[in-house]
Amino acid sequence: MSYPNCSKRSKHGEIEKEEAIEKEVAVSIISKKPVIKVAAICGSLRKASYNRGLIRAAIELSKEQIEGLHVEYVETAALPMLNTDLEVDGRFPAEVEEFRQKILEADCCLFASPDYNYSVTPIVKNALDWGSRPPNVWAGKAAAAVSAVGGGRRAQYHLRQIGVVLDLHFINKPEFYMNAHRPPGKFNVDGDLVDSDTKEDLKEILLSLQAFTMRLQGKC
Repeated sequence: MSYPNCSKRSKHGEIEKEEAIEKEVAVSIISKKPVIKVAAICGSLRKASYNRGLIRAAIELSKEQIEGLHVEYVETAALPMLNTDLEVDGRFPAEVEEFRQKILEADCCLFASPDYNYSVTPIVKNALDWGSRPPNVWAGKAAAAVSAVGGGRRAQYHLRQIGVVLDLHFINKPEFYMNAHRPPGKFNVDGDLVDSDTKEDLKEILLSLQAFTMRLQGKC
């Protein structure tokens, strides 16, 4: 009497199972969105700044409602004013090195800023200038700009112009600038965004930035 070769059948079944698992893992990896890292920069030093509130809201939205997007606030207050005398043996001051590394590691940038005298604020310009020192850490990145006050659109126009020489590519649509001082209130006393419609507008900006970044990187 002959008996089926159970050991061969069992081994064959295990191989098929392993191949099936590997296939599922491969499909999962392919279908999952890559994580886009956003470096968020505020153009105001004021603690309860509405623009800083927009960044906090962007961080919350990225965690709760947008898959594959990670927004990190990058501090700029500690940066010294640009002075090339501070560059020694090809090295920058520690605060500048840390800032430049964070921008370098990011896939794209989000600027939240008011306008000062119809232009970008000194804190934003100083950050842009330090980042542009060779090698330029802004080059090839996508970017978006938002403003909590209507006048901020003037800063955004200048920011886009600066972006040309820095090879920093801003999304065109949608645009985002609001009037935080116009009733009804959109921020609480701590500067946190509480208006649901504005949060939806901000979400659209983040989704557009995410899609544009992936397009620039050839990921979609």
